[in-house]
Amino acid sequence: MQQAIHTPIEDSLRGAREVAERLGARLRAAVRGRDEVVELVLVALLSDGHVLLEDYPGSGKTTLARALGNALEEGDGAAGIAAFRRIQFTPDLLPSDITGTNIFDVETGHFAFRRGPVFAHIVLADEINRTSPKVQAAMLEAMAEKQVTVDNQSYLLDDLFFVIATQNPLDLAGTYPLPTPQLDRFLFKIEMKHIDRASELEVLNQYPRASLEVARDYPGVTRTEILAARRQTRAAVHVAPVVKEALVDLARLLRSDSRVLQGASTRALVLMLPALQARAVIHGRDFVSPEDIAVLAPYVFKHRLECAPGVEDVDALIEEATAVEIEKLARASLRRG
Repeated sequence: MQQAIHTPIEDSLRGAREVAERLGARLRAAVRGRDEVVELVLVALLSDGHVLLEDYPGSGKTTLARALGNALEEGDGAAGIAAFRRIQFTPDLLPSDITGTNIFDVETGHFAFRRGPVFAHIVLADEINRTSPKVQAAMLEAMAEKQVTVDNQSYLLDDLFFVIATQNPLDLAGTYPLPTPQLDRFLFKIEMKHIDRASELEVLNQYPRASLEVARDYPGVTRTEILAARRQTRAAVHVAPVVKEALVDLARLLRSDSRVLQGASTRALVLMLPALQARAVIHGRDFVSPEDIAVLAPYVFKHRLECAPGVEDVDALIEEATAVEIEKLARASLRRG
């Protein structure tokens, strides 16, 4: 039998691909009919971003986040860091309820810091628009800086810190909508729809086994493997100079559109680069392609654009601008030279 020949680039990405495949199989077993959402969550995880889900109750967001947390094998986490925590945001929540607080220890006579639920590898921030701006700011500091500040003292979070936040698009009473600068902290905003008929039947047919129980039949991953996959992805997936030019030109094209009052920030473009690399790995490539940009652009740009009154189809606006840049890229060589 002829032995397969692997290039050095393929070898360097094999571990990252295997991690993505294992996680993908486990999440798809837990959440049926959400393959596109699962892929976007994997892209965000591998690129060290965060995800905002706009969904309806019972759409599978908690199951998805919990399945991801359950996929982390025990014994490989940082000391004192839980694999998964769910934070239910409410109007009476305080920043210390999520970050932690200093507790006076009678025996030692000193204050000791007690960690809050944000100290976890996977955090589900449920209904993040239901809490006050002060609590939102504390959560977003953790997302942006991977640290929390309590009584002027900063505490670092783990390198593997991934947030899945949710908000209900219909329930607006008593909410505090996230302003654009805070939305900018999320790599993707994903609007979840109801799953198709076949997928709903599949969910019912697996009864009485729970979705998370079914997912446990699939192998998990370790914290070390995920962090290694991130490093491999950034080091080995080629981003051609023309791809970077296309991203800059795409952002500038959107900013100059008369229908757009405020365009995407430069930070959005910086965050998009590792996301493009991660999607390339998931699809078995060692280079970023025009398809990666076309697929991810709506999820990266839509929540960052502030459009003029009357503009309803933001997706069409982004698709129109993206098509211009994709056409330029189609004629360029994107592989590593």
